[in-house]
Amino acid sequence: MFIYLNDKVVPSSEAKVSVFDHGFLYGDGIYETLRVYDGVIFMADEHLRRLFRSAALIGLDMHRDISGVKLAVYETLQANSLINAYVRLTVSRGYGPIGLDPDLCKEPTFVVIANAFKDYPQAFYSEGIKLIIAATRRNLKEALNPQIKSLNFLNNILAKIEAKKADAHEAIMLNAAGHLAEGTISNIFFVSDGIVHTPSPECGILDGITRSLVIEDAVKSGMRVKEGEFTTAELYRATEVFITNTTMEVMPVSRVDTVKFKVGEASRALLKKYKQEVNGYVKEKKGEGPSLWE
Repeated sequence: MFIYLNDKVVPSSEAKVSVFDHGFLYGDGIYETLRVYDGVIFMADEHLRRLFRSAALIGLDMHRDISGVKLAVYETLQANSLINAYVRLTVSRGYGPIGLDPDLCKEPTFVVIANAFKDYPQAFYSEGIKLIIAATRRNLKEALNPQIKSLNFLNNILAKIEAKKADAHEAIMLNAAGHLAEGTISNIFFVSDGIVHTPSPECGILDGITRSLVIEDAVKSGMRVKEGEFTTAELYRATEVFITNTTMEVMPVSRVDTVKFKVGEASRALLKKYKQEVNGYVKEKKGEGPSLWE
């Protein structure tokens, strides 16, 4: 396995980061998750613009541009002979003395990890997965801006621990006001009275790229979509629930806590539409000219 570290691809055995790296010491850094289909990074520019937005929001100069980051990802994929992959981009403040001052770090640490993508079990899509409502609340958006995809992930990890204890696949977190926010790694949707509902960004969520695409697809398909503040009780009364993220795409939910749901037509239709979007995007990118591998 090969890793892209700072400015080159190296064997994983040589991919070392200092114990003085501020990503390790303080969680001072950002990340982005990408999915690669048939050699093409899906929604590459959207993901990388969000990465640079996160960097700007924490005052981090990555010392590279979007095209340079994209090239690093493709070099990593090529080194590992991967065409269908899961990619994790991580950028930390970098090496520096102990202390919170960002100026202690002169160069960021830049890492690209690519692994072969393993499909989720088909039963997850045909039967749905189990969720819980976590007791752990989502970080207050005024304390930590959710638009930053931060390495500070302990809030989500605590909720994930709750999910594991309950034998659930994912935990949905509420915000400080008690409204639905998001999952530990996903955005949530539910259908009531024929309307697709999802928490708005004002609830303290990350504006997921898959979330945005699914909303667009729903509207194009003639579905009514409502973004806003919603309660657990409203979720429990729904006729259908599903979650979204880059790797899951559109994942139906069969149970939230003790409330059961059937896999519905909305999630089936939106998953089908999403896959069509992926296929169209990959075909378009491959048809733009020279191979993306060159």
